[in-house]
Amino acid sequence: PFLVAQRFVQLDHMTRGRAMLGCGPGALISDAYMMGIDPTTQRRRMDESLDAIMALLACDKPVTMKTDWFELKEARLHLAPYSDPHFPIAVASTMTPAAPIAAGKHGVGILSLGAGLPGGPEAIAGQWKIAEESAAKHGKTMDRRNWRLVVNVHVAEDDDLALRQVSHGERMETVTYFEDALGRPPGRSEDPLREGVKSGSTLVGSPDLVARGIERLVGLSQGGFGGLLFRAHDWADREQTWRSYELFARYVMPRFQGSLATVNASHEWAKDNRKTVFSPNVEALRKAYTDAGREVPKEFHVRASGARDADMPKG
Repeated sequence: PFLVAQRFVQLDHMTRGRAMLGCGPGALISDAYMMGIDPTTQRRRMDESLDAIMALLACDKPVTMKTDWFELKEARLHLAPYSDPHFPIAVASTMTPAAPIAAGKHGVGILSLGAGLPGGPEAIAGQWKIAEESAAKHGKTMDRRNWRLVVNVHVAEDDDLALRQVSHGERMETVTYFEDALGRPPGRSEDPLREGVKSGSTLVGSPDLVARGIERLVGLSQGGFGGLLFRAHDWADREQTWRSYELFARYVMPRFQGSLATVNASHEWAKDNRKTVFSPNVEALRKAYTDAGREVPKEFHVRASGARDADMPKG
């Protein structure tokens, strides 16, 4: 824990506060096996290491702590964090209560990977409640702005195109990685991709479909969350993936950032008040022609703003 804290503080300085520390007990049992770690001890050790890291980052006193796998004696960091009071920290959570309990204990963020799993979206509110209860028990406060949902996302111009672009890659990952490498049993569904889209745990489709999926997640969270984190699934090729990011940034993000509110309000106001606002201008432009002794062009009335609301001249 001391080395993790020390090195991440250095990274915090080098990136000027643009790095975030993600914590987790380790989802890959194969890693624990190769390091000779008993998987049943991983969650406890993560909690103990987080205790030490948070105490070190406080930089208010030397840290002395002893467990069955590490010991600190009057430990101090060489540098205080660049970020105040420290860089962002989040605990990865799937479905168990261990992560939200740890996050609440220290008042740090949560990365809800479980949001992208079958049944996950319906469980996120319960996970957050566990974190809030843990925070209250330890005198901390949870902030929804530091809560990120991790989901599979791919955006294309329409729903069918998006599904076609990722279907092969998704199938390859499911079979060669989750089933063959990790040994997970084959999924019950013959079409897990479409089933995931239907259940809302996978957001693949047009900007409208993806936006509706996010709105559903916001509702299921019972209070909102701070961010949506894309899982780098590599289902589509490079160009399609970059295009997906572009479509998401252009057509989905503004809906949730408030940047379209004034634009839409202005458009609706102009549409609702078109006759009152623009018709006098049509008459003024028409008068400019007549004052100059010129005939008003007939096509002018078709092109001018608000012409549909103005009385067309006879003859």
